[in-house]
Amino acid sequence: MKTLIIAEAGVNHNGSLDKAKKLVDIAKYAGADIVKFQTFDPDKLVTKLASKAKYQKKNTKDKETQYQMLQKFVLKPEEHHELVNYSRKKRIEFLSTPFDDKSLKMLLKLGIRRIKIPSGEINNRQLLNLAGKQKVPIILSTGMSYLNEVSEALKVITKSGTPKSKITVLHCISEYPTRFQDVNLLAMNFMRKKLNVSIGYSDHTLGFEVSIAAVTFGAEIIEKHFTISRKLIGPDHKSSLEPNELKNFVNSIRNVEKSFGRTSKFPTKNEKKNRLVVRKSIVALKFIKKGDIFSLRNIGAKRPGTGISPMRIFKIIGKRAKRNFNKDQLIQE
Repeated sequence: MKTLIIAEAGVNHNGSLDKAKKLVDIAKYAGADIVKFQTFDPDKLVTKLASKAKYQKKNTKDKETQYQMLQKFVLKPEEHHELVNYSRKKRIEFLSTPFDDKSLKMLLKLGIRRIKIPSGEINNRQLLNLAGKQKVPIILSTGMSYLNEVSEALKVITKSGTPKSKITVLHCISEYPTRFQDVNLLAMNFMRKKLNVSIGYSDHTLGFEVSIAAVTFGAEIIEKHFTISRKLIGPDHKSSLEPNELKNFVNSIRNVEKSFGRTSKFPTKNEKKNRLVVRKSIVALKFIKKGDIFSLRNIGAKRPGTGISPMRIFKIIGKRAKRNFNKDQLIQE
């Protein structure tokens, strides 16, 4: 099954519609299935005195509050509308993460095909209720969560009207970047088993390795941050892929998918050609006269594999040669 790849632009547009369009272009160039942004109202998201996360302080101005930082990353409703139309023109699915009811309602009017619930809103009952009532596919990120919190969020969504069959739970570590030793990728399949849901992975590590591993573990959705340039100032640029890296990221996942094959063991079409060259046959180790008895002193296994299989050598031993065999000649019964 093809993995759904979400190129997470987030707020890496830095409040610029032109940069947001450039991010759409990059996601399309890279071959991602979806380009995703974030839709929020700072007045509904955070108090004016809330401090920033450690990584946000490191990657932005230290003295500003989280509220002041977020104000710079808001895209207006009309800019969302233009961005949706631009994405359609580029033939890539537009998606944005809502952080409040009003934002979700606006996105629904813009025609989003699925809803993404971010990790920070997994305990926002009102938002979960509203999302569940839409009965469209829902992607639920689970960063910072205990299993019981994920289970509770699923109950709210399903009771609101969206069945589990339409919900994909993303394993996620809400640390930017995430250290490899903190990934805990086994939790992804643990949630699939315990919660009976489709699973995926939202990757905040540096590099590709963990996402590739998640795909081999059965992730149906992979989400990865990207940016125009890591040199830009903003909370997420430093832990995001640049354009060519995103393209390599997508290509790597597609190559891994090609390698899956099917659940049986068999030689490929090209291997069948190699079998005759690389496998061995029973051959004469020295000149054998007609009537000589075959033994381990006069027959053995050598390439090519066009004669009798060496697996039968002990059935040949003890029999008499029906004709002469020169050294290295394939033995015939």
